[in-house]
Amino acid sequence: MPLLPVERRGAQPPDGDPPASPRVPLDGNLRRWFARNLGLWRSRRQYVFKNEEVMFLDMMIRVEIFAESRVGKPRYRMSWWPEHDTDFFDKKPRYQREGVMEATLLGHQLQRSRAYLEEVESKTRIRQVDEHEVVFESHYLDWDVQEYTRLIDQDRFRSRAIYSWQKGDLEIVEHHHETRVEDASAPIPG
Repeated sequence: MPLLPVERRGAQPPDGDPPASPRVPLDGNLRRWFARNLGLWRSRRQYVFKNEEVMFLDMMIRVEIFAESRVGKPRYRMSWWPEHDTDFFDKKPRYQREGVMEATLLGHQLQRSRAYLEEVESKTRIRQVDEHEVVFESHYLDWDVQEYTRLIDQDRFRSRAIYSWQKGDLEIVEHHHETRVEDASAPIPG
């Protein structure tokens, strides 16, 4: 059996073209992933609190993109409101009944105008699991939050699992099943 030549690390292919880079173009992949999330979503949520209290909530979420900025970094706006009247926000005043958050994609980070559970600016680290799922990791004040978001069935659905620790104790576990209601609208003038 003839021996096959051993490929040297960094060797040029026979045609002289440089070898293909094994690095994943993170910024482009994340931009595509965020673009797949644009539109209006109905969010069916289950919250499990530290004291084992379980609550349900139906929300609407709109994800929009701003027209391209001068610095070339994609900017998004997320707005939310309850689908129906509910006493959830009276029982859990930490959560906002409705609101708006703006976010800028900076490589593998998301600069947010507000954090998930607090009214403070925050940076979120992004890890892409595959073409359909990303993990957001945030640390602010005394909170550590991990959010797993997966697009399903040709982007008609999203599944989100969110784990929130306060001062090292797991306080809240959330499961969101989201259904696309409308496709993306035109970019927002920036």
